[in-house]
Amino acid sequence: MIKRKILFIVIASWSITFKGNAQAKLQIKDAKKNFGFVKKGEVVKVDYDITNAGTEPLIITGTEVSCSCTTVDYPKQPIAPGQSVKVIVSFDTKTVYDRQDRTVELISNDPKSPHKIRYKGVVLSK
Repeated sequence: MIKRKILFIVIASWSITFKGNAQAKLQIKDAKKNFGFVKKGEVVKVDYDITNAGTEPLIITGTEVSCSCTTVDYPKQPIAPGQSVKVIVSFDTKTVYDRQDRTVELISNDPKSPHKIRYKGVVLSK
């Protein structure tokens, strides 16, 4: 009887340990992009490939942008383990010029959140 109780406790603790390791993991392919040279007033769109390299669904809950000239389109539904999606950053150049170097933070349920993506380039006058 005592051996069964000990065995049950060991199995239960292993189960808790392995469940505790289950988590979402946001992985970014090419987190830094260069959009090159564009004319002032253009809207630049930069795509980022995001993969859930974890064992639980990944949920992107929001973003932080460095200026109002940047918007981010990201999936609102959970991303299954192993699934890849695109995050699209739109940069409106009508109020900026010269060299640009911006970051966006992706906020998610990954324990290492937030993750940064970066884009840069040069905005030329018209």
